[in-house]
Amino acid sequence: MIKLIIADVDGVLTDGALILGDSGEEFKVFHVRDGLGISLAISAGIQVAFLSGRYSQAVANRAKDLRVEDVHQGVSNKLAAYESLLKKYSLDDKEVCYIGDDLSDIPPLKRVGAAFAVADAAEEVKKVAKRVTKRRGGQGAVREVVEFLLRSAGLWEQAVGKVGTERSEA
Repeated sequence: MIKLIIADVDGVLTDGALILGDSGEEFKVFHVRDGLGISLAISAGIQVAFLSGRYSQAVANRAKDLRVEDVHQGVSNKLAAYESLLKKYSLDDKEVCYIGDDLSDIPPLKRVGAAFAVADAAEEVKKVAKRVTKRRGGQGAVREVVEFLLRSAGLWEQAVGKVGTERSEA
């Protein structure tokens, strides 16, 4: 069973576009369905982590809204960050799901038990992934993965039954 979902940020939780203001501020667009999917995973007892090569306050804010405690930004070596999460939660590779879209995601994708690429991922990433989502990054792909995992584990109905009874930031 999957106990940890690690999601890349740019290109997975967002569509990958970088919107920069005149003063250098960075804006990102997150899909509400991904937010609810993350909340469903957490309510089902699955840890969620964000892993990004860039740093953005918008990502930190979104993680806080969703109660995602493991947010690793400015990461140049995603495999090292992945291994640190394995150690933190005392997990084996097979207990981890990784969702990626670009070349820097390949090393952890090769290790995890559930390797997902979003629909618009780089071809090299799609070749490594065990499954490719129907939805593009930033368009509900994370929700699609969470639903697949929860249904596969027989936890979907239970998780959906909690919607509206717990705080779930979408």
